[in-house]
Amino acid sequence: MSIDEPSLARLMAASQRGDRAAYRALLGDCGKWLARYFARRIAPHQIDDLVQETLVSMHRKLATWDNSRPFLPWLAAIARYRWIDLLRRQRDEVELGEGDAAVGAEDELVHARLSLDRMLTLLPAGQAQAITLVKIEGASIAEASRICGQSEALVKVNIHRGLKKLAQLIESE
Repeated sequence: MSIDEPSLARLMAASQRGDRAAYRALLGDCGKWLARYFARRIAPHQIDDLVQETLVSMHRKLATWDNSRPFLPWLAAIARYRWIDLLRRQRDEVELGEGDAAVGAEDELVHARLSLDRMLTLLPAGQAQAITLVKIEGASIAEASRICGQSEALVKVNIHRGLKKLAQLIESE
């Protein structure tokens, strides 16, 4: 089965109604989607564990998905929270020696990403989602349009306005 928004939404709706076969298919497709999602964000040896952790979270939140809303942004939000939790755990595991002012490149990336995530929360949801999908995750405008449920023109406008607002926020800090 194709891993696209309509297919995943149908599988999720069937899963919520108790269809075990649909749920197995949903877990398989979501696992593949999550592996690709995390492949751009974390070390390869961490992907499987984070995919499983995210699938468990998805299972726990199964009843919270509203079938009138797109499925992939809902799954992406869960994945993003699990990813941030991993980054925080890694940050907490790093022990810097006393007087050690040097911050590793990996720590800088973690802090930069957390700062970016914080700034994206200051934008309207449509703008933050469009920027995340196109500028951070590398999705095309057409893909972002399908995932967001916005027209391609609106995705472009949201990206433009969101980036302009982010620039203003950065300048004011």
